[in-house]
Amino acid sequence: MRSSTSGLVLRYAILILLALLILLPFVSLVLAALHESGSTVAGLALPETFHWENFALAWQEGGYTNLMRSSFIVALAAVPINAICAILAGFSLAVLHPWIGKQLSVFFVLGLTLPVELIVIALYFNLRNVGLTNNYLGVIGGVVALLLPFGVYWMQSHFASMPPSLVEAGRIDGAGDLTLLRRVLLPLSGPALTTLAVLVFMWTWNQFLLVIVLMQDPAMRTAPAGLGLFVGQYTTNIPLLAAATIITVAPIVIMYLIFQRNFIAGISQGAIKE
Repeated sequence: MRSSTSGLVLRYAILILLALLILLPFVSLVLAALHESGSTVAGLALPETFHWENFALAWQEGGYTNLMRSSFIVALAAVPINAICAILAGFSLAVLHPWIGKQLSVFFVLGLTLPVELIVIALYFNLRNVGLTNNYLGVIGGVVALLLPFGVYWMQSHFASMPPSLVEAGRIDGAGDLTLLRRVLLPLSGPALTTLAVLVFMWTWNQFLLVIVLMQDPAMRTAPAGLGLFVGQYTTNIPLLAAATIITVAPIVIMYLIFQRNFIAGISQGAIKE
């Protein structure tokens, strides 16, 4: 009994410690954003007066109206394109078992190891030859190609983990491939699709190097790319920089809070399947 209580206390102590390690940087960032613009910030020091106007000033100085519009254009286009391609490819590899399907699966897994730094220069010259640099289509296509291997791997694993009896029952009822996908498998794939959408949205939103290289017009760059330029301009103005950082990450936090239940269900789905 005593050892059980000690183990419970130890587990809670470790969880509290880990939570503090994750939350303290965010608390420090918020406190820094509320100091007077241009003042010196020391760790977790509380400001004498909360300067909420820093967020409006950072929005105006950083040109966040254009940056946020560009971020939403790229992210809201990349997420559905990536999801549709991942669903079709994952369904084909897991259920239809096409010729050289195993080799294609290995090919997509290898794509997970491909760093953006390795392909970004070649991608720039290829897109420039077809007039897609400094263009949203070029960035969206690059992001979709970069993140598609994970999407295909994720959806293939999800469809492969579903009971074969579902597919067999659909076949007995005369369902074709698309009907089987649309009427039988997709209605049961909500958590997996939500998790994929949240992850792709987050990774697309956080793209920095790809956007910097493919977008030369500062007004068309996304929020994280604009934040990178903002750092150089206000290197010593920590409160303004902290406010701009919070503005940049806010959409990701809001999206996670909205879909957190399905996101956690999708992440843990593989762990509870037999």
